[in-house]
Amino acid sequence: MGVAKKDIIQGLRRLSIKEGDILLVHSSLRSFGHVEGGADTVIDALLEVVGEDGTVMVPTITGKREHNKDNPPVFDVLRTPCWTGKIPETFRKRPTAQRSLHPTHSVSAIGRNAHLLLDEHIHSYTPCDEKSPYQKNAEHKGKILFIGVTQECNTTLHACEEIANVPYHLQAEETRCIVIDPEGVSHTVVNRLHSWEGPERNFPVVDELLLAKGLLKRTQVGQSTLAVMPAQELIAIVLEKLRQDPYFLCKK
Repeated sequence: MGVAKKDIIQGLRRLSIKEGDILLVHSSLRSFGHVEGGADTVIDALLEVVGEDGTVMVPTITGKREHNKDNPPVFDVLRTPCWTGKIPETFRKRPTAQRSLHPTHSVSAIGRNAHLLLDEHIHSYTPCDEKSPYQKNAEHKGKILFIGVTQECNTTLHACEEIANVPYHLQAEETRCIVIDPEGVSHTVVNRLHSWEGPERNFPVVDELLLAKGLLKRTQVGQSTLAVMPAQELIAIVLEKLRQDPYFLCKK
């Protein structure tokens, strides 16, 4: 016997996730141990808990260390696989899923607010700017859910780095990227891509801040730890720290 859909639903409800919620989900399927029905079971549980009025998003990131102005990414929204795990890769292939048109940091979503959250991402100048789903999640009072992963996976912290304009996060030069939409039409988009040469991050440093303010809830489902936090409050807290110390999120 493994983890069943009802077990995941119960865990999500213990975290006060409810109908109408917007969720950005970082996940590890393996963290549960065995899940009856695999990734689809986890996705079905998430969608059932937020209901028809809610929206579930998953990062379907494709950016690679070798991408730069001399080696620009070519992103096909229907065909380019993500490297963020089994759950996001399964999720993005669902017929009801939408995927944002960003060359490196796309997000897939299912639910009422999918277009509201995703559609402007093609116009982003940086991966996680104000037009991205990462910041729109906060703008619309969404939550960030971790399933068996830590803050190390929290892309919204890169959004904080972009808002604070830290000196290490983005490549210095613009890159002309190709994005291919669902109709097969190619678009050229200009982006400052993520810099893979920056300092090593220490994203778990934010846990203590969130716990002190009662903003981080955790529960256990099978072998997996589930954790949830409000995106808007996370950004506010981290920005305050980054304005005091631009290297707050880095290992010292």
